[in-house]
Amino acid sequence: MSFSPQLTALAEYLAGEFDNRAQALADPAWYVHLRMWQRPVALFSEDSFTLFAEQANVLKLDQPYRQRIMRLQQKGDADAIQVQYYMPKDPDALKCAGQNPALLNTLTPDQLNLLPGCIVSVTQQEISPNCYKFTATAPPDTRCCFTYSGNTIQVSLGFEATKDEFYSYDKGIDPEGKATWGAIMGPYRYTKQNQL
Repeated sequence: MSFSPQLTALAEYLAGEFDNRAQALADPAWYVHLRMWQRPVALFSEDSFTLFAEQANVLKLDQPYRQRIMRLQQKGDADAIQVQYYMPKDPDALKCAGQNPALLNTLTPDQLNLLPGCIVSVTQQEISPNCYKFTATAPPDTRCCFTYSGNTIQVSLGFEATKDEFYSYDKGIDPEGKATWGAIMGPYRYTKQNQL
């Protein structure tokens, strides 16, 4: 299958090792200094680009969290892109795979749980020839919920991506609908350190 230039660019922009050092130094009360990895993986390659993502506090790089799989697909015409999220059935088996990609070599689709409501629609703005700004938002009337350690967790998903920056709007939502963690005071602003 041939992929649109926009989908190919989004996959390239999202793949990388990212850091929010400048933001954490400027506003340490609200933003922890994080490292985030989004690594391409050879899953669903017949119709999509797929990335493994995890992040860690820079003081605890051996304790990453929020392992997830992002499947980037065209829907209909070339301008319609969506990202479907999956969760590893055994997150501990992939712990530190952001730093040690060999752990991803044997990953198969049957080791993942599809998260049906965890999906975002991506729009793009061409800011110069073949250079884009992507914005991902959850479709109306969707709820991203999953079970982790026996608890049901709801997350509000969203991001913006350019060639060198990734802004995460992800937030944890409590049963009353209030944000409890994540981008409560605005997005986490990551800068790409290395292309992966």
